[in-house]
Amino acid sequence: MKSVSRLFDFFLTVLWRTPGVGGRLQRAWRMFRKAGWRGIQWELGRRVTGFNDYARWVREHDTLTPAARTRLAERVTSLPERPLISVLMPSYNPNPAWLREAIESVREQIYPNWELCIADDASPSQEVRAILKSYADSDPRIKVAFRPKNGHISAASNSALELVTGSWIALMDHDDLLPADALFWVADCIASHPDVRLIYSDEDKIDEALIRSGPYFKCDWNPDLFRSQNMFSHLGVLSTDLVRAVGGFRLGLEGSQDWDLVIRCMERIEPGQVRHIPRVLYHWRVHAESTAKSMDAKPYAVVAGERALNEHFERTQTRASAEHIGFGYRVRYALPDTPPLVSLVIPTRNAAASLRRCVESIAAKTTYPHYEIIVVDNASDDSASQVCLESVAKMRNVRVMRHTQKLGTAELRNEAVSAAAGEVIALVDDSIEVISPEWLSEMVSLALQPGVGAVGARLMDRRRILTHAGIILGLGVDAVAGRSHRGMPAGREGYGGRAALIQSLSAVASECLVVRKDRYLEVGGFDGSHLKEAFADVDFCLRLGEAGLRTLWTPYAELLDHKPAARERKGGEPASSPYMEDVAYMKRRWGSLLQNDPAYSPNLMLAREDFSYAWPPRVPPA
Repeated sequence: MKSVSRLFDFFLTVLWRTPGVGGRLQRAWRMFRKAGWRGIQWELGRRVTGFNDYARWVREHDTLTPAARTRLAERVTSLPERPLISVLMPSYNPNPAWLREAIESVREQIYPNWELCIADDASPSQEVRAILKSYADSDPRIKVAFRPKNGHISAASNSALELVTGSWIALMDHDDLLPADALFWVADCIASHPDVRLIYSDEDKIDEALIRSGPYFKCDWNPDLFRSQNMFSHLGVLSTDLVRAVGGFRLGLEGSQDWDLVIRCMERIEPGQVRHIPRVLYHWRVHAESTAKSMDAKPYAVVAGERALNEHFERTQTRASAEHIGFGYRVRYALPDTPPLVSLVIPTRNAAASLRRCVESIAAKTTYPHYEIIVVDNASDDSASQVCLESVAKMRNVRVMRHTQKLGTAELRNEAVSAAAGEVIALVDDSIEVISPEWLSEMVSLALQPGVGAVGARLMDRRRILTHAGIILGLGVDAVAGRSHRGMPAGREGYGGRAALIQSLSAVASECLVVRKDRYLEVGGFDGSHLKEAFADVDFCLRLGEAGLRTLWTPYAELLDHKPAARERKGGEPASSPYMEDVAYMKRRWGSLLQNDPAYSPNLMLAREDFSYAWPPRVPPA
């Protein structure tokens, strides 16, 4: 047996050290330590299907063919204007081969009206200086400034900015790559949106062998997600006038100088003046000294990011603070000095055990200081529920509204909200159990921010499997809405960190939803006349959006939902007539929005809830 054990150990050691295989084993081990077997199952569910084979996706959907190059070159001639785009590149002692590749990727652009503005920050490498001088001498579109003294990346970027004569600036690092169509799509975006001031694209990573990996397919402009991570870079393109108006790059923000610049620009424009190009227009070089591999490579960037956000809050007079959490930033918004009364509305029917657990967990664990609980009984008729209702009615801050005739859930909630004394409403299902004491403080602090409508929570089942991280439009067999990252185990950040960062979404679930009472009433509450079985929460959030209000989701309000998971209906399987009427109404009412959720990427699949790649993407081909 010992010889068999030694042989097995030897076999594992060989596998561990085998290129490719060893890396996968090590990633699996890290995942197991963090999220257990369910984390492995979740990842396998994303990988074994083949939906997330990025190399194949690139071959089939993101490889520029000669015919596509010709079409784009022809389209350049039809652009109404061809603005000069200045590619701004600070440089300090890069790998000479990577520097050449970076410069050549700019020179190979299909869009011809560009200039490359490089500021070398006193590189000690004579080879680097010679390469830069050679390019500047041979190509009049390439300008190089040699700084006499090293001043770090912000100073070097400002030196490059002094060379800029274009009306637009594209930010690029000295070892990264642009695909040949990058600047064409930027020019196309400028032509299509004359009022645009900031533009960003999707991105991926590229290694020393020029193998692409790790795509970040981004959503449209999402200021709340932007405050949680720098979703703008890369490729980031900014109006030159705007950059100069805010004073360029700030010294002391090195490592997060690009993010700080965009934050300051964002403060001066409207959200509609920021545009997203849903195409991979930037390849971020992965190497030991790059933040593409890990933020540990540049720890000062973390400190600079916190400073950039916190000074943003000071300038905008927002009572909030930011801290780095490893894969992004957490923003804590302060409650008013006198927190408003919150009315927790809990509909229930014949669910004594669930209701008692819900109410008792709220009373025992919630640290928010000023709330009332309104239990809305929907004609319960079993004896256990009668006893439970009488019991909870005696608890402090609890009142019970009883109905003798069964009502629809929407009507039940609307009636309770009208009777609520609170300035803020929290809709809570009786299947919910509080596990994070700050849940209500977190949600209320967000709901009170300017321009915010509904706020949703992170919901999990008893096994700590995610049941709600926000709602994405168009997902599922009926193409109406599905749940972001449903089925993912706790302990994971999700795609691009989006299962663990505050962000704007099109909708959140009503199992736990916080909203100001005046905003609830302004849009008419939940629609029980058109939506009998499903999607009333989605419709409610979309109507808030129609009124100009953002819906937010926060991972920092964590609750358990003990409701049994409904089995997902398969394609072709019959559904109830009321449900299908709800589906039909949602498609009539919200039309193409259901297929074009601004909080989701057209490069991601609508058939699954795990952010798998779309085959094919819903982006017009080049």
